[in-house]
Amino acid sequence: MKTSFPPRQSGLLYLTEGGQETEVMYKHGLELPEFAMFPLLDDPAGVARLHEMYGAVLDVAVEQGCGVLLGGLDYRASPDWAGLVGYPPEALAAAQVRAIDFLREVAEPYRGRVPALYYAGIVGPRGDAYSRNETITAESAQEYHAVQMANLVRAGVDLAEAMTFNGVPEAVGVARAGAAAGLPVSISFTLDATHRLQSGPTLREAVLAVDELAGDARPAFYGINCSHPLEFLPAIEPGEWFERVRCLRPNAASMDKVSLCSLGHLESGDPVDLGRRMAEIARRHPHLDIFGGCCGTWDSHLREIARSVQAARRAAR
Repeated sequence: MKTSFPPRQSGLLYLTEGGQETEVMYKHGLELPEFAMFPLLDDPAGVARLHEMYGAVLDVAVEQGCGVLLGGLDYRASPDWAGLVGYPPEALAAAQVRAIDFLREVAEPYRGRVPALYYAGIVGPRGDAYSRNETITAESAQEYHAVQMANLVRAGVDLAEAMTFNGVPEAVGVARAGAAAGLPVSISFTLDATHRLQSGPTLREAVLAVDELAGDARPAFYGINCSHPLEFLPAIEPGEWFERVRCLRPNAASMDKVSLCSLGHLESGDPVDLGRRMAEIARRHPHLDIFGGCCGTWDSHLREIARSVQAARRAAR
């Protein structure tokens, strides 16, 4: 079991995957019932496409000299969502391990070609990521997410990466479930056009509240995902609390999130502009060291982000 994730290392930038779901659906035309990626491993055409997608991300990492934190197939690999796509508990456990094994298979040829290589299991919220989910308590969330945490322990991941969370109680439950399983956890919040979590708190309030309520089980670090810089930049209030935020995974476009996932086509925005925006954030906050993408992004966006952020970091040094 892993009890901590490697600390920041001077000069090392980590790259993650982009918005795999929107790329699969709208760029490559594959169906994702309930937004679930892991069933694609049962489809030879899906497996081939995934190999190409992840290979492109890894190629960018080699090109830009980045370490890699690789995940992305198991956002829906929790009991409620898996049940909706026909996976009972025993099948879900096997699917979770298979999803991580697939990442290892794709990344193995790149070992030694990137300065660091780690694997993350992606944990999604129990309910709709863009709803308030007011009935979810820390206790019920811990019990629910403990199932996926146990499966991630079997899969041997380096990090449980909780993404697109917008409520403090569920984030606390996820942190506790990860700690109980012996896994380091990162929690990425999503912000809306009000620059707050859908459930109400500011990013600062959410980070401080989860740290306090989780206590010794507090996350290894925090992130922001599924938000465009125009949405989350105003949320970066001055203070030491932001040192706890380590990862940024922006959307390609500033459009409403629900619309981005239901348009029927891809809103890819401007990769160069997105890279410039992320570089400016990196210049102002040099402790940030994990960058990737979310809805509407793929390797073109990751290349611009990595190139621009690396240049900003070199200039700062």
